[in-house]
Amino acid sequence: MARNYDWKTGCDVEATLSVIGGRWKPVLLFHLLKETRRFGELCKMTPNATQRMITLQLRELEEDGVIHRKVYPEVPPRVEYKLTAFGKTLEPLLLQMREWGESFKQTRDIK
Repeated sequence: MARNYDWKTGCDVEATLSVIGGRWKPVLLFHLLKETRRFGELCKMTPNATQRMITLQLRELEEDGVIHRKVYPEVPPRVEYKLTAFGKTLEPLLLQMREWGESFKQTRDIK
């Protein structure tokens, strides 16, 4: 089922933010840059996010074609997430966001 995009301005920045915007999506994408991750790993890497929120964010990213979800028919279930080829195009943006965040924290003396 396709997501409903309610773009108010039609601006391309708004389109980008509709896909990667939010508190946890960029963090989850950053953790998926280098390797495939299991759901439990992503939860441990984002301890302040609830499992439900992580699930919702991952579902939206999957619907947008940014990540791929693979479910293994095992008990207990094993689910892995990885970036799609389209999702990998976000790497320069995510790395630049990290650099900007580092600079911002230094200018504000935030640890």
